[in-house]
Amino acid sequence: MADPQVRSFSRARARGIARGLRAKDFLSVLDLSHEELDDTLALAAQLKAERALGRTSLTPLAGKHLALLFDKPSLRTKSTFTIAVRELGGDVIDPGAEVALGSRETVADVAKNLERWVAGAIVRTFAQARLVAFATAAPSLKVINALTDEEHPCQAVADVLTLREHLGDLRGRTVTFVGDGNNVAVSLAHAAVMLGMRVRVASPKGYELPKPILAECARVARWGGIVEVTNDPIAGVTGADAVYTDVWASMGQEEQIDARETIFAAFQVNESMMDAAGPDALFLHCLPAHRGHEVTDAVMDSPQSVVFDQSENRLHAQKALLAKLFT
Repeated sequence: MADPQVRSFSRARARGIARGLRAKDFLSVLDLSHEELDDTLALAAQLKAERALGRTSLTPLAGKHLALLFDKPSLRTKSTFTIAVRELGGDVIDPGAEVALGSRETVADVAKNLERWVAGAIVRTFAQARLVAFATAAPSLKVINALTDEEHPCQAVADVLTLREHLGDLRGRTVTFVGDGNNVAVSLAHAAVMLGMRVRVASPKGYELPKPILAECARVARWGGIVEVTNDPIAGVTGADAVYTDVWASMGQEEQIDARETIFAAFQVNESMMDAAGPDALFLHCLPAHRGHEVTDAVMDSPQSVVFDQSENRLHAQKALLAKLFT
């Protein structure tokens, strides 16, 4: 009798892989329909199960090369995308930040050159507009957002995959993001409301989730999914199923670190804050974490912490996204 994990994988493959993504690129969680997000998560779970069995039956990238274009440093993103491309049968090139995105020639010219050599580009850069310009300049090149200042969609897919693993059906569940309403918070809100979650974003005044994001979330929310904003971190986490935080100063904001240390001090995720959430609340962080700042060691290393599950799931989520983009 066939292994149930393999049978389940075959069903996911038939359902999810048979349908590629409607969009050429994956620049935002909002590029996915509700059905595509569901299928991507199902496929990611099955690719994870298959990998644990030592199996690799999908090779949609066979004979293809993808370019890694990183303006910002990375451990998880670069490592997991490199592994994902290779496990799906492809290979990567890594031109280096000094030549990758407009430092020696225009962003459009870089895209038009790469379009002649590679099938796709995985881009980690600053402004979202820069990424959009790159993708628009190369109509046959598939482009994936590996992080911009405004959005971090690959992280969000891994986040909701992790939440689903630990909580099951996410409809009606609550996740609270504590800290700056940054790119991670934006993409988490997009993905979570599409799955019917209540998203609370607790931030200091002046650092809230951007208002246009609230309208975007309202437009794509399903099953009662909603975003709420507050300036009270304890009220924000009370009764939450999961508490999520990120660094107080993102890449490119280094000159603000000292000021933000004071502004965000009350938003540190510590044992008291997790007690307010409850004993069963999960703790999430996209990493790297600045221990002793936005989160304490006691929380990072607690049984409630699933931060390394999130990190692992970057690989599986990105494999699923790649597989569906290249179907």
